[in-house]
Amino acid sequence: MVEAYCVKCKKKGQKMKDAVVAQTSRGGYIAKGKCPICSTTMCAMLSKENADKAVKEGAKKSF
Repeated sequence: MVEAYCVKCKKKGQKMKDAVVAQTSRGGYIAKGKCPICSTTMCAMLSKENADKAVKEGAKKSF
């Protein structure tokens, strides 16, 4: 799954729960999901390759 930084827990590399990969208006990719510990919304900017990899690993695709 997608790894991101949780602002509330202050932990790097948290694996997102219920990740959704979307395309931004400028053509980039972003993943949004929940922190597995505190359920805070997490976001991570992704490259095209990492977005495709995340979708293959089970993240939902919304683009």
